[in-house]
Amino acid sequence: MGSASNVTRMNELRHDLVSGRLVIVAEARATRPHTLAHGSRDEDLGAARCPFCPGHEDMTPPEIARTGDGTPGGPGWRVRTFPNLFPITPSHEVVVLSPDHQRAFGHLSDGEAAEVFTVLRDRVRTHLDDGHPFATAIVNQGRAAGASIAHPHAQVFALDFVPPEVAAAVDRQLATTDDLLDDDIARARDHDLVIADGEVAIWCPYASTAPLLVRVCHGAAGTRFDDATDTEVAAVAVMTRDALVALGRAVDDPPYNLVVHSAPRWYVEITPRLGVAAGFEQATGVSVNTLPPQRAAELLREPPR
Repeated sequence: MGSASNVTRMNELRHDLVSGRLVIVAEARATRPHTLAHGSRDEDLGAARCPFCPGHEDMTPPEIARTGDGTPGGPGWRVRTFPNLFPITPSHEVVVLSPDHQRAFGHLSDGEAAEVFTVLRDRVRTHLDDGHPFATAIVNQGRAAGASIAHPHAQVFALDFVPPEVAAAVDRQLATTDDLLDDDIARARDHDLVIADGEVAIWCPYASTAPLLVRVCHGAAGTRFDDATDTEVAAVAVMTRDALVALGRAVDDPPYNLVVHSAPRWYVEITPRLGVAAGFEQATGVSVNTLPPQRAAELLREPPR
């Protein structure tokens, strides 16, 4: 066991500009011994029993929207939306990304990725237009990320209140004349944490709360996802797909959560689920990240082999 002073030198407390969260970068904890076996890969019962596959439309609630051909309730669709059968909120929808049972977001073409994000934007807009003060889109990929159905899908849900974390993010932005996302990207540039830098940036935040966490944002992004133009949505969708390709190459397609945030501007955050939040995180609200963002950025920038 090392001394307390050694631990202090190895670990570093950081503050995330955008979320306001605190994180301890504790690289040495990644080498601690484990006596518990890792679980097996997600069990997939296959397309024959999947309620999200074409031909099984009668296994879901009546659809709300679709892109592609075919009549409501039948095959021919490319992206399909219907109410969640087990909703968290009264306004909670499933958006199936593709008819292909194996085609996760990281495997979509440019056009397919753009189409999915456009559907998500339009569904979020619909809920906000209906009077809900908050709505957002997410993707849970893999059981460890909260998915119960293997067929890749997104979810859109609305709330009748603004979540406290979202309100706090807005307040942090209102309290400064700086753009917090621009500051976050600038800090990432200063520490060589940028994966792609152009019209759309991909970067690992300096205070990443989880290993290989990445953010994706359009330089012209406004505050609201529902107000984004088709061009902006398509550009972010493709770069989000590229970020997932890099992530899958770095750590063999891990489970992840993808969230479209709308404060302080709209951006995408991808959090791979490579560990679990334990008692320290629950007791303190401070995250522990065992992979320094600098190393994460290096892994994500590595070219295909």
